[in-house]
Formats: sequence, C-alpha cells, structure tokens
Amino acid sequence: MFRPNLSNSQLLFFLYRQTPRTYRVLQRLNTARLELHTHTVMLTTASSTLLRSKSASFIRTTTTIYLRAANMSTSASDRLVLTSRSPNNSVAILTLNRPKALNALSSPLFEQLNEELEKADEDESVKAIVLTGGEKAFAAGADIKEMKDKQYAEVYKTNFLGSWTKMSSIRKPIIGAVSGYALGGGCELAMLCDILLCTPNATFSQPEITLGIIPGAGGTQRLTHLIGKARAMDMVLTGRKINGTTAGEWGLVSRVVGEGENVVDEAVKVGETIAGFGAVAVQAGKEAVNEALELPLDQGLRYERKLFHSLFATADQKEGMGAFAEKRKPSWTNQ
Repeated sequence: MFRPNLSNSQLLFFLYRQTPRTYRVLQRLNTARLELHTHTVMLTTASSTLLRSKSASFIRTTTTIYLRAANMSTSASDRLVLTSRSPNNSVAILTLNRPKALNALSSPLFEQLNEELEKADEDESVKAIVLTGGEKAFAAGADIKEMKDKQYAEVYKTNFLGSWTKMSSIRKPIIGAVSGYALGGGCELAMLCDILLCTPNATFSQPEITLGIIPGAGGTQRLTHLIGKARAMDMVLTGRKINGTTAGEWGLVSRVVGEGENVVDEAVKVGETIAGFGAVAVQAGKEAVNEALELPLDQGLRYERKLFHSLFATADQKEGMGAFAEKRKPSWTNQ
C-alpha cells in the first residue's frame, strides 16, 4: 500500500486550484481546517510515476466528494427540521432534528416546522406530507427549559403555543410516523396529523400534570375527541403512559405497524397511495372529515353534501367515473 506524502499546504493548494467553489463554501462555514490524518489518500499502485500523473485528478475527485458530504452534514446539523422526498417525489418527509434533546419542541423548531409545512403545502409536486422524529423519540414534549421562567402576562400577550395550531390549516394530508416517545407536546403534535402510524413500543402520554400545568396545545380537546372522555381524563389527570398497541386499541392512532416494519416507510406508502388520487378530492375529503369534529351531525351532513356536489364541477370527477366505466386506470389532472 503506497501513501503519497502530502502536506497540509499541498492539499490546500489542490483544493484551492482544483475545487475553489467547494473550498470557499467550506471556508465560509468555518470548517476549512482539514484533519489530514483522517482523510489520508491511499492508493494501490505499482508505479510512483503513474501516481504522480494521476494524483491531482484523484485528489480533486475524492476531496470534492468528501467536502460536499461534509458541507451537507454541517447544513443538516444546523436545521431543526430536515426535509427529503419519497422515491417518486410525491411525498415530502419532514424529520424533527433535535436528537440530543429528544426532539423537545422549542419555539425555533416550531418556526422551522411551520415554514417547511407551508412550503410543502404550496408545492404542487407534493401530494402528501410525512412528519416523523427519531427512533428513540418522535418528540418528548415541549422545551421545559424555554417555558419554566415564563410569566402569565408574557404567555397571554404573546399567545404562547398559538403557532402550534398553524399545522391544522395545512390543506394536504399529513401522515405522522411515531417511534419512541410522544409525550406532552409530542403527543399533541402527533394528534395534529391527519393519519397517525406508530410502532408497538411507542409511548404516548400527557404528563403536564406532573409539572403543575395542563396540556395547552390540544391535549385535553383533541385527545377527548379521539379516545373519549373517560380515557382522556385518565391520561390528563394521572399522566398515564400508554404504548403503541394500546394507542391503536383506543383509537389514538390509525395504524400500528408490525414488528420489524419501519414506521416511516409505512407512512410514506400511505402518502404515496394518497398521492395516486386526484388532489382536489383528497383535499375535500380531509376538509369534510375535519368539519365533523366541529359541527352537529345535521350541519356536518349538509357540509359534506355541498362538497360532494362541488366535485361534479371538476375534471377529475369526469375522468374518475369515465375510467371506471371504461375499465381503465384514471389519469388525474388535479383539476
């Protein structure tokens, strides 16, 4: 094994002459200091002459790849919400990224989350959104360090936690994928999702009572709608924890994935299924179901019927019913 003897200055020379853009970007990120010993170039060769003739090209290529990866990693570590796409590009995947704090929901994190949700909602190529956290914690609650010294006047005047409700205004379906802890604000965030999947060993709880407060972002209201008064009262007044299997039995989650199944992968599959339908009908369906929580039955039925009637003015209704009659797959235009 032959190791070329390159000094730091020689490597920096190659970086500057051969990959100036990458080097300057890295420099702006204050990471231009290279740890040469961890990135020693190693080549198997029978000829030092060949090495000298190829070294510049090799170093340029391998170093550029490394620096791009480092740049991406640095950028990702600064973001509290990471974004990616499903293989067919129709599902936006948002991942909470405060692993050291078990994804505690700070105000900066929620600002970024709302920003990314709005971007996905406005992007016509996105048909559904998956929201997830880490394997150990979806979100272990609100950021108590941020909250502990707040006073009544401050939280009242600033409508503290009010920004959490913005998620409910997103028009596209949001599929939650919960693994690990979903406690307090994390449980409330999960309940804001339209469809919620979890692992059998996920943990849900509203433990605010142990802190001298009660849930403030839907933990008394949405929880009661989902699992009923008796069970909601139990969780809110005792701080009781339930696992994913129980959450499925109680109706807190839509589906509990099987042992060994990846909850994010399963959530993406749900998103891709939804993305395969006409976007107008999907949006109308979400709107109608949400209104069921707000309206008496007779008013809800009228609301549903109006939306149903309105879809007969869409091109997708004509296409969907025409395709069914002709025994072919529909080609949606989302119009």
